[in-house]
Amino acid sequence: MSRENWGSRMGIILAVAGSAVGLGNFLRFPVQAAQNGGGAFMIPYIIALLVVGIPLCWVEWTMGRAAGGRGHGSGPGILNVFWNHRAARYFGVLGIFIPLMIYFYYVYIEAWCLAYSWYAISGSLGYAAEANEMGVFLKAFQGLANNHWFSGISSAYVFFLITFFINFYFIYKGVVKGIESVCKIAMPILVIMGVVIMIRVLTLGAPDMLKPDWSVDGGLGFLWNPDFSQLTNAKVWLAAAGQIFFTTSVGLGLIITYSSYLKAKDDVALSGLTSISINEFVEVIIGASIAIPAAFVFFGPVGITEIATGGAFNLGFVTMPMVFDQMPLTALLAFMWFFLLFLAGVTSSISMLQPGIAFLEDEFGLTRKKSVTILGAFCFVAAQPAIFWLDKGVLDMMDFWAGTFAIVLFATGEVIIFAWVYGIDRGFQQLHHGADIRVPAFFKVIIKYVTPAYLIIILSVWVYQDAGSFMPSPDDPNFVYKAGTLGCMLAFIGVLIAAVEVAWRRKELKS
Repeated sequence: MSRENWGSRMGIILAVAGSAVGLGNFLRFPVQAAQNGGGAFMIPYIIALLVVGIPLCWVEWTMGRAAGGRGHGSGPGILNVFWNHRAARYFGVLGIFIPLMIYFYYVYIEAWCLAYSWYAISGSLGYAAEANEMGVFLKAFQGLANNHWFSGISSAYVFFLITFFINFYFIYKGVVKGIESVCKIAMPILVIMGVVIMIRVLTLGAPDMLKPDWSVDGGLGFLWNPDFSQLTNAKVWLAAAGQIFFTTSVGLGLIITYSSYLKAKDDVALSGLTSISINEFVEVIIGASIAIPAAFVFFGPVGITEIATGGAFNLGFVTMPMVFDQMPLTALLAFMWFFLLFLAGVTSSISMLQPGIAFLEDEFGLTRKKSVTILGAFCFVAAQPAIFWLDKGVLDMMDFWAGTFAIVLFATGEVIIFAWVYGIDRGFQQLHHGADIRVPAFFKVIIKYVTPAYLIIILSVWVYQDAGSFMPSPDDPNFVYKAGTLGCMLAFIGVLIAAVEVAWRRKELKS
């Protein structure tokens, strides 16, 4: 079965940028910056980008393109090309496990964005904001409370079904007609909407003449004025490194899969850098210029501190509707905000499905239709716990072990295999094959020594600081749910390893 190739260079760049641009760009980044030293946060952030984000981006683009030429588009096959050993294949299952585990809860949050887009246009969101009831509106929508807004989870579930169908429709259409087509449309719309909202926020000035300090300038100052004393806090450096993983999609198994659909002589050096630059523009310029500054204008320095410590979900789904309620064109601005988040979610979530599809197609020779049917049925069932057990700690367990720990673990393994097992000199030759730019030679040293060392430190500190709090405790009233979630995750890894073994034995028998 012949593999697809991207239809255009712009298609792959926008697809990879789309996988990276997600809810975290608009919600997580400004909160992280505000909580971790403001402008000073950008110092460890830029360092992490230079020694982790960009190097890993080049590593994954290079590995994916090389392995795609040999018929492999998912973690087990790609890592096996660079280290022909069973351990590489087994470790490579993380490149399927991670994106699917994240998808199981991400698709539900994505559905909230679609729902809120509708509620913005229909007026419900405006009424809730005027009544200062956005908090109870969200809880009722999630099925965590019954009130006059919602009496169950049925509304949220309908939007989940719509979102799930949209995701699998584009995945079924394939790499070019599905993923590339939707990213070529969604990414420009997303950026345009973001710029429009950003301009509206930046022109707010100080709407309340009695409170001249409650201004956009004050909001930008709150976000960006540096508190250099925070640089001595190790948690700030960990937060910056964590944000780089969340925002660039490195370590998730997505970029290696997408780049496997490149042609042998397609550039990866400049294309990889371009995709990461688009993501950084959306995050640092657009994302940081909307939520926090706007909230500061209407809630002031005391309110914004509470909002920043309240987390990304509260900022996006509770605070922002109340902010838009204070502006003209409330419904339109709120719709654009949540539809922007929905588009960012779609371009990210479909990328999470492709590694699983690639595994079924490449290693088992299944058709697109069969692969989508199998993965769709599995994902539908696996997404239910995050919906119905949202208040049981299930989402937090999945997010830490799959969405944090496993990402850094997989990234560490990737760079070690690329730089040490395969060899940095051979790897650099692969990187420059068909390249439109020359990557500076000092990145050899960074990729071989600095990046793995940085990753190992991050991994060690996270395990030391946080792993214990995400281990199920018998004293926890939600112990059964959390233990069951962790057990299912381990079982899923076991199933994937078994599937890899079956796939390679089939190939050995055929040969």
